[in-house]
Amino acid sequence: MTGPVRDACEVVPMHLVLSDASVLPISAELSFEASDPYTVRIAFTGAHSTSTWLIGRELIAHGLLSDSSAPAGTGDVRIWRDEDPSYLLVALSGVEGDALLAGPAESFVRFLNATVSVVPFGNESARMEDEISALIVSLLDA
Repeated sequence: MTGPVRDACEVVPMHLVLSDASVLPISAELSFEASDPYTVRIAFTGAHSTSTWLIGRELIAHGLLSDSSAPAGTGDVRIWRDEDPSYLLVALSGVEGDALLAGPAESFVRFLNATVSVVPFGNESARMEDEISALIVSLLDA
């Protein structure tokens, strides 16, 4: 059995920033599928665990243009450029706690460019028509 086709994928070395400002290395595997063009799946993997988050592609794009005074996002995910703009910061809040992650902004830019070559911003809904039609048919047949 094969998994979903990833139309863009990037593994980004990141750091989990702890409350005492020390850092732990982690990796973040960003993946994008044209069949779900609004969403980026990010699997954060540390020494002993993996946590997967679904984050809006547009939120990441806005985060690359944001700074700490006005981060992109208002809920469980906030993204902005660090004081050193070569780093992107991602703040996650969940039932198990909060996390601040830092990684190279260029990797996120490269990944977003790859997603745009597959599905340009503004063309997402056209990719979703078949999925929505299939969902409607399955609901009507239920």
